[in-house]
Amino acid sequence: MKRFVYNGQPGRVVFGPGSLSQLGQEIEALGARRALVLSTPEQRASAERIADMLGAKAAGVFDRAVMHVPIETAREAREVARKLDADCAVAVGGGSTTGLGKAIALDSGLPILAIPTTYAGSEMTPIYGITEGGLKKTGRDAKVLPRTVIYDPELTLSLPVGLSVTSGLNAIAHAAEGLYSVDANPVMDLMAEEGIRALGRALPGIRANAQDMEARGDALYGAWLCGIVLGNVGMALHHKLCHTLGGSFNLPHAETHTVVLPHALAYNAKAAPEAMRRIVRALQGRSAAQAVFDLAKDNGAPVALRDIGMKAEDLDRACDIALQNQYPNPRALERGAIRALLQDAFEGRRPSE
Repeated sequence: MKRFVYNGQPGRVVFGPGSLSQLGQEIEALGARRALVLSTPEQRASAERIADMLGAKAAGVFDRAVMHVPIETAREAREVARKLDADCAVAVGGGSTTGLGKAIALDSGLPILAIPTTYAGSEMTPIYGITEGGLKKTGRDAKVLPRTVIYDPELTLSLPVGLSVTSGLNAIAHAAEGLYSVDANPVMDLMAEEGIRALGRALPGIRANAQDMEARGDALYGAWLCGIVLGNVGMALHHKLCHTLGGSFNLPHAETHTVVLPHALAYNAKAAPEAMRRIVRALQGRSAAQAVFDLAKDNGAPVALRDIGMKAEDLDRACDIALQNQYPNPRALERGAIRALLQDAFEGRRPSE
């Protein structure tokens, strides 16, 4: 009989097409009156649309969210929130914007309302990450967990197909590692498998027709489930590698997860057979590693680190960094095998198992 501890995370989810229309009343439910709307520079128009919807409830727009949350950007956003007398933040976009909201909440305690437009899943977690001095540091704090999340599939219709696929595979990575987490539990196992299944079904549908609302809804549903897993149990080797590659070498977040995941699964396959069986069942493949690799490649996603900005001469350093402050992992971390994993990911080889 498996022993486990389960702690549910607080938070409110509003899901469904058109649910953005409830934004104003959801801010009122938080007891807030002035919201700072956060976005990346590319999503400034979306942030302004939301600020217009809020009217007098909008304190302003801060549109400088970027990948991996540089400490300088976090400090600037906190100061803007203070000067504008904002008593909550609305983060619209993907993981970069949600991450910035969390950085504000970590320091100020401001409640966050997240409106995801990608499948990152970080909106369901108390995990934050801030990059300082070329290293990404992560932690957990209940203060950074968004109080409310509005999932509106209509907002994802404009997400480019390529980014939709890599964002979905990023979400699958959370669930896959949750299945062999040191603190896994049966509730998270159910959510992880269902989340992987929903995304495995959705991504080919989105590639076939980016305006397919059913597929978009499936993807957002899967991302929600995978995000819950990420927020409730610890991650392992795959996430350590991706934090290293992203934070220290500035590789794009979702694409890095997409490339590395099949190789991390192959590394852990023999040490976590039940997790692999669930992934195979969800994706209807022959092996977990190959099923994830094929899902990426068949839907036009990158499968090689060299194609997303990694340099061959940096692989040794990446391996050294990844072996520091190790995460718990089903299989012991062996330098030679990790270095070989990185080489396979660099070259885009299909896993042999």
